[in-house]
Amino acid sequence: MNNLSASDHSSVVSINLFIALLCACIVIGHLLEENRWMNESITALVIGVCTGVVILLISGGKNSHLLVFSEDLFFIYLLPPIIFNAGFQVKKKQFFRNFMTIMLFGAIGTLISFIIISLGAITFFRNMNLGLAIGDYLAIGAIFAATDSVCTLQVLNQDETPLLYSLVFGEGVVNDATSVVLFNAIQNFDLSHISTSAALQLVGNFLYLFITSTVLGVVAGLLSAYIIKKLYFGRHSTDREVAIMMLMAYLSYMLAELCDLSAILTVFFCGIVMSHYTWHNVTESSRVTTKHTFATLSFVAEIFIFLYVGMDALDIEKWRVISDSPKTSVSVSSILLGLILVGRAAFVFPLSFLSNLTKKSPYEKIGFKQQVTVWWAGLMRGAVSMALAYNQFTKSGHTQRHGNAIMITSTITVVLFSTVVFGLMTKPLVRLLLPSSKQLSRMISSESVTPKSFIVPLLGNEHDPELDLDEQSVVNGQDSEANQGDRNVLRPSSLRMLLRKPTRTVHYYWRKFDDGFMRPVFGGRGFVPYVPGSPTERSGQQWQEEKH
Repeated sequence: MNNLSASDHSSVVSINLFIALLCACIVIGHLLEENRWMNESITALVIGVCTGVVILLISGGKNSHLLVFSEDLFFIYLLPPIIFNAGFQVKKKQFFRNFMTIMLFGAIGTLISFIIISLGAITFFRNMNLGLAIGDYLAIGAIFAATDSVCTLQVLNQDETPLLYSLVFGEGVVNDATSVVLFNAIQNFDLSHISTSAALQLVGNFLYLFITSTVLGVVAGLLSAYIIKKLYFGRHSTDREVAIMMLMAYLSYMLAELCDLSAILTVFFCGIVMSHYTWHNVTESSRVTTKHTFATLSFVAEIFIFLYVGMDALDIEKWRVISDSPKTSVSVSSILLGLILVGRAAFVFPLSFLSNLTKKSPYEKIGFKQQVTVWWAGLMRGAVSMALAYNQFTKSGHTQRHGNAIMITSTITVVLFSTVVFGLMTKPLVRLLLPSSKQLSRMISSESVTPKSFIVPLLGNEHDPELDLDEQSVVNGQDSEANQGDRNVLRPSSLRMLLRKPTRTVHYYWRKFDDGFMRPVFGGRGFVPYVPGSPTERSGQQWQEEKH
């Protein structure tokens, strides 16, 4: 009983100290908000490392962390709110407009990076006597193909650079999902009998996981929308509305885990569907509550992860195992960083070239400076790489094998170096490559010919944030005088003529299907019947402007 009491007391002390450190990260991050170099991710990582050093000194070199890095804690509790909020807050119009490019970078690009890193690991590490098998080399490719673009996204502004933000953001989510799917596929793949049919089976399994995971997320989102629309909890309790949204989102993630699907993709698309349908079916107060609740949970989880990784980086057990071969550890870390740089460049620039060939408008094309920013955004490695490395090279967070210990410490080194060094250089690099907001206001950005920027001056205060018009029809509909800068040529009456006969595109047919079938069944903006206390269109207008 005394031992149990001492253990409980130690856990309470650790949790108290960890929460205090979280508060410190938020406060210091706020104070450094305008700093040219720092952001909250780097702040949390540095505070975590410094705390680990202090604990290491206090414990006499026996311990360096309050909490041991746990793969389950990361994937089950910390990652879901981050990915869900990413889908819930995403600007859907911009995301789906660049969907093919995002999938090209996130899926095909990750596969290219995986192949290059795996081949490089086989080439360089086989002569180092690390004792790794072919499965370990392939796992290394999946581990270090997983990017962490949080630092870059904190610097980019999706209103100033919508095309670039949607590419970096969308690729980050798809990349994480692809890396985890690849890693799991390797774990379940019989590497002793590699053949053409086995490789095709691996590709088929990969596509199956992608499609089924996406469908599960969409179904979960539609089910929540239908339940809330039909039962309308808001008549009696707004708490129930918020609770059912949060629980249905988490249920979609856990169902994907239960079915061995990609839970990241599932909860991401669940977030997109919920923001399009479910969010409009709840009361005004619930809309405000859910928006800020999901954002806050995501923010705290991100800070928690970086603090967590920083504190675990100095785990003395793993460093002690490789203490007799520091040169090997440094060599492995350097080679991995080099492979990351090469693997990233090997697909960003060629795939950007291919993507640009399909774009007619020069404003939709990815410029060289934007390509460099996309390349740089994917150089950082984070908690996903850490979690996958722990899964492959440790058992319950511990390892005594020399080769495995070197891979764990090298992963920690790469994560720390890439996040801190590359992360510190992100702000000045983005400011150097991309024009400021003042310059952007004088330039024609990627959004300049989109419906929103074209229609707002015509409609004045009666702005409809959901009003979608095919981009090409707007471009074709402008006459020469409008192209010369005469904003007074197109009147609202002219705009109505354009709206009556838009160009027949995929987007047009989707909107027709959405308005004709999906929204009447599942609710959404403009299709929720008015009852006392029910959602109104006007109540959600401000946030819709932010989202669209």
